Amino acid sequence: MIFRQFTKQDRAVWGSQTVKLQHMLHEHPLFQDDALKTLIDDYPRSHYNVNTMSQPGAPRAFWREGEKGDATGAEVFEAIEKGRMWINLRKVMDVDERYAELLDEMFDEMRLNVPGFETFKRNMGILVSSPGAQVYYHCDIPGQSLWQVKGRKRVYLYPNTAPFLPEPEIEKVILGETEEEIHYEPWFDNYAEVIELAPGEMLHWPLNAPHRVENLDMLNISITTEHYTKDVRTQYAVRYANGVLRSRLGLQNLSPRIDGPMVYPKMALAAAFKFGGLQKARAMKRMVDFRIAKDAPEGLVDIPEYAL
Repeated sequence: MIFRQFTKQDRAVWGSQTVKLQHMLHEHPLFQDDALKTLIDDYPRSHYNVNTMSQPGAPRAFWREGEKGDATGAEVFEAIEKGRMWINLRKVMDVDERYAELLDEMFDEMRLNVPGFETFKRNMGILVSSPGAQVYYHCDIPGQSLWQVKGRKRVYLYPNTAPFLPEPEIEKVILGETEEEIHYEPWFDNYAEVIELAPGEMLHWPLNAPHRVENLDMLNISITTEHYTKDVRTQYAVRYANGVLRSRLGLQNLSPRIDGPMVYPKMALAAAFKFGGLQKARAMKRMVDFRIAKDAPEGLVDIPEYAL
């Protein structure tokens, strides 16, 4: 059993409104500190990211890409606890079959509680992040949920429409030309839904809703799950095609609608560019310039830059 309760009201608004539910994963053996430290010990380089971010009050918000190097899982935890960074263990279900089985159980229970919630291309990530760390304003492309295991977060959720989510910006994210970050103005917070998340709580929000996250005063462990449905896949393809048409042909006033006569031609265009490699040359490259070091004052040391 994953959820403590899933009400009729939760089912009614699932996918269209923010839903906050109680779960039991913070008690699961796979998410205890020692289990995660062991998992990190030999985690494949292709499946994790280490990031740090600017100090609070810095004139410009930025984040950097790093590596864990030869650090053990215990050393990674130690460095993260005293620094301003996180490690994101991506596609954990591909690394350890126990997490794959649990991911199936999580989505099976969601499907049983939300009739018609049929998903594919499901993903699980595990985030270990510093006290006071923050994730800047961004949007995710698949359907998304955040499950808190340890520590507390403050999540700011924004409407998934302009001006909070301009179409040209989400198109660039989908095309891989920029990271998930999108333009943010402080006044956006006047329209944000602000939710504190404690261990044993999860959030599911409307597709592509921009959000940012602030950790409170202790190390955080969180789970992210992603999924596609038929409609999510169609929305992705339509916006992918719109991005190609906007950037290469200069077309404007492109509709993100997933119905009507233009949907199938756009899906065909998106498939041609994505699977034909025609967009690859424009894809953004991540540069790694630091390494985790538990004995360093902020838990990291600079290294010569290289492309990830």
